[in-house]
Amino acid sequence: MSDSTPVIEIRNLHKAYGALEVIKGVDISAHRGDVVSLIGSSGSGKSTILRCANLLEDSQQGDILFKGEPVKWKGQGLGRHPADPKQVLRIRTNLSMVFQQFNLWAHMSILQNVMEAPVTVLGRNRDEVEEKARHYLDKVGIGDKCDVYPAQLSGGQQQRAAIARALAMEPEALLFDEPTSALDPELEQEVVKVIKDLAAEGRTMMIVTHDMKMAHDVSDHVVFLHQGLIEEEGAPETLFGAPKSERLRGFLSSTMAVD
Repeated sequence: MSDSTPVIEIRNLHKAYGALEVIKGVDISAHRGDVVSLIGSSGSGKSTILRCANLLEDSQQGDILFKGEPVKWKGQGLGRHPADPKQVLRIRTNLSMVFQQFNLWAHMSILQNVMEAPVTVLGRNRDEVEEKARHYLDKVGIGDKCDVYPAQLSGGQQQRAAIARALAMEPEALLFDEPTSALDPELEQEVVKVIKDLAAEGRTMMIVTHDMKMAHDVSDHVVFLHQGLIEEEGAPETLFGAPKSERLRGFLSSTMAVD
């Protein structure tokens, strides 16, 4: 893959639930090392785009490319779905997703949670995976919690464990779906710090967030969505400092975005 080829590329994406069209033709790309944030009101389509990119949702029209490789489809419209399960698995394992609601296995220790997918999905050596899992738990600041269970952790610690789990897959890119919205403000800052550190490392990330300060601080490119379309996009300094769209100005005003 050349540097000019995006890691993730979405072209003319359309997504509907029955008669309700929620994504109406969207183009978004993230090159290696880019941090792209998707912002907008609830119902604007942000999380749906992320789930379509990771093939957790089927889109009805448009192209999704991973490192220049287009997803193969069969069927049309609402009957369209990926044609190659092996391709889907390969793409999903290279686009690790961090969800709003942690999704940790309650019956497994934190270390086991982080190790599970690399061992069972990728078939990697358990000893090597354990070493890397401990490294990533240290990286997110909870290396001392390896042997405890999710219920024994705060929400911020659980989300950091979920980020360590995503990193353990050693993906090409990380997808964050509202990673801080389920957290109290104090715990939110723990997770924001980890995401900022990952951005500083040059990780490729696509982030759906309600946290305008984080979007401003970590992003290379920000996309403002309104009713399934891109209303405005650009560098964070431009979008937050001099928004052109009346809708974006209203949205930023209502979220009390950036001081």
